[in-house]
Amino acid sequence: MNVPQNQASTKKVAFFNNPANRAVIYQALLMVGLGYFFYTIISNTLANMEARGIKSGFDFLWGTAGFDILMSLIPYEPTDTYGRTFIVGMLNTVLVSSIGIVLSTVVGFVMGVAYFSHNWLIRKIATVYVETFRNIPLLLQVFFWYFAVLSALPSARQSLSLGEAIFLNVRGLYLPDAVGEPGSGVVYAAIAVAIAAIALLRRWAKRRQALTGKQFPLLYATLGLLLGLPLIAFLLMGMPFHWDYPALKGFNFQGGITIIPELMALALALTIYAGAFIAEAVRAGVQSVPHGQTEAARSLGMKEKQIMNLIVVPQAMRVITPVLNSEYQSLVKNSTLSTAIGYPDLFTVFVGTTLNQTGQAIEIVFMTMAVYFVFNMLISVAMNLFNKRVALVTK
Repeated sequence: MNVPQNQASTKKVAFFNNPANRAVIYQALLMVGLGYFFYTIISNTLANMEARGIKSGFDFLWGTAGFDILMSLIPYEPTDTYGRTFIVGMLNTVLVSSIGIVLSTVVGFVMGVAYFSHNWLIRKIATVYVETFRNIPLLLQVFFWYFAVLSALPSARQSLSLGEAIFLNVRGLYLPDAVGEPGSGVVYAAIAVAIAAIALLRRWAKRRQALTGKQFPLLYATLGLLLGLPLIAFLLMGMPFHWDYPALKGFNFQGGITIIPELMALALALTIYAGAFIAEAVRAGVQSVPHGQTEAARSLGMKEKQIMNLIVVPQAMRVITPVLNSEYQSLVKNSTLSTAIGYPDLFTVFVGTTLNQTGQAIEIVFMTMAVYFVFNMLISVAMNLFNKRVALVTK
């Protein structure tokens, strides 16, 4: 009669001695504990808010905002809702983050490769750039570009100009705007088709090179598609655009495209700061490639450009890509420093002004955190997919 009991106790002991089973139990207990912890915080917060007569919920999003926003990518008036201010701030965050990611990547790769230049001056410029800007706090760099550089520009009437089309002054940069007319949609469609064709062409050229070892002139083909196809559509549709030039009217310029100084200062600071870290990652990635491979390529008569494009960079990307993922996410989060100079991003508009007017702290902070979480998760997913493509060892 004792044999079955002994077998049962042995199974229990074996179950708990299994590290995988213990891990599941510990994680389940941790999740229960965290759930109870957050439930307690939320319930206490709601009770305290109710005791003080503070309303909760998201109904405030339909209320009238009543304040102006310095820059908006979509039509906005002070009579619009708080929900629209949320969208305006989110789009402004996407804009400055996208600009920073693209430009910092270009600057970082240029400076990272310049570190290996045979020219002493270029090599020293890259070294000084990296060691200087990555060791200065980002907030100070934002202040430098905004208060020391852009605020020192002349007034609107004494604007710096390039011809009669581009103007730069203390209030911003003014550029001509191409306004579409009937038929302009065909040109935009041609641009989209050209981009899709370039992506397919690059994949075909990569497979062709892997099979035959022959390179396809991608640069010229890319330029031909990107410029030629839209140009053909532009001419066939009778040039369906006209230029809207900025013009000084009263105390400021009207018309064209306006880039406010707050956007320029923040984008410059994010670009230069993140670019310094990316340059260091590029340097580490290039140095991770065995030197013998570059020597073997030179012995085969390959040019330095071919060695860099075909041998060094593809292998270096496995080291660079994880760092790029981290730097891109940091750049998006660092964009919240915009509140120091008044750039109307999500944090400034929603957490700053909207929170002060409505008092809906929990809802506003939760929505803002959710947006930044989604942004960074999208970046992480995209970079992880790219990392799998460039990995030398696949599972």
